[in-house]
Amino acid sequence: MTVPDGSAERSAHVSAEQPPHGSAEQTAHGSGHGSAHWFRSARRLPAALTALAVFVVTGLFLYDLAAVRAHRPGMRWRRELVQQLERQTPADTAVLIGGGILVAVGAVLLLLALTPGLRGILPMRTPPGAGVRAGLGRKAAAQVLRDRAMEVSGVRSARVKVGRSHIRVRAASHFRELDEVRAELDEVLAVGIDELGLAHPMKARVRVNRAAVGKR
Repeated sequence: MTVPDGSAERSAHVSAEQPPHGSAEQTAHGSGHGSAHWFRSARRLPAALTALAVFVVTGLFLYDLAAVRAHRPGMRWRRELVQQLERQTPADTAVLIGGGILVAVGAVLLLLALTPGLRGILPMRTPPGAGVRAGLGRKAAAQVLRDRAMEVSGVRSARVKVGRSHIRVRAASHFRELDEVRAELDEVLAVGIDELGLAHPMKARVRVNRAAVGKR
């Protein structure tokens, strides 16, 4: 869901899942601090491909087993596979390559299962018992904070990068003392970050440089 906010667009992601009763997530949403859970990707494509591969392999083995039970010859590919397994040893190159491929595929599947995936969405605070989870896109948050930074007197340009645990701000000032601009930016961004309503507290790392003369 996209909600316009002045000159910037704040993208909010809302999930209708109900958090467990009495969980730490509800406490975090209510107080604004704590360990609110990150949004997890559904991983539909990897899950679908894995399920399809398992279905095909299982179906072939079941069909071959049923054929043998019905006193029919087994499938040719299974007989050849059995013969290859009788001749091959764990030290053979083909076996090592096949094992390495399977290990790599398994490691990728474990990585997809354990990582949240939706890294571009930051969890937001929601009241306890609301029944929904809200999130704000990192690019939208960066745009909002950049607009706030540009309102500071003396700031000619600003670049904001929002990570999962910190915010980096680089600004260029063409007049005023750099220390004054940095101090005001710290105050303005602190208020802006609090207004974003993020579940995880974040602080901005501000860096101010003198703008080059004649640069637009």
